[in-house]
Amino acid sequence: MACRVGRFLLRAPTELTVPELLALHAQIGEELRARGIVRSANNPTGDLAEHLFCTAFGWAQAPNSERGYDATGPDGVRYQIKGRRVHRRNPSRQLSAIRDLAGGHFDVLAGVIFDDDFRVVRAALIPHDVVVARSTYVAHTNSHRFMLRDDIWDAPGVKDVTGDISRAMP
Repeated sequence: MACRVGRFLLRAPTELTVPELLALHAQIGEELRARGIVRSANNPTGDLAEHLFCTAFGWAQAPNSERGYDATGPDGVRYQIKGRRVHRRNPSRQLSAIRDLAGGHFDVLAGVIFDDDFRVVRAALIPHDVVVARSTYVAHTNSHRFMLRDDIWDAPGVKDVTGDISRAMP
């Protein structure tokens, strides 16, 4: 099945060879980078989360090498930004590793859950003390594990920002 989009003839993914699929994947990543949506060549989930939060709230993104936080608000609040894409093969809501949680490198964890198609499901701003109380230390990675479960939205000080993050999607 092929369709025409503007001057381009597109084939269904099932009709593409593996090398064609991989090349298309690489081209999509480069286009997202050119549009300022992602900053790295990694999985786009984390970069997309950073872009959405910074766009929604006017935060300044920290350099990629900054330790322990991803953005700073106009008021000086430091944000660690995490995203998780849940899908039918892996519904886990475990965010990526949080390093040196006791070091206090961030004030607020900004977390977002995406669905299969990268649509925003839920997003929250979570105070550092809530993250500490609800995280589990994992010795073999020397980091903390945090699950962005639905009950986090009921924790004291947590702010639901789902609407703000949804509206920030380009």
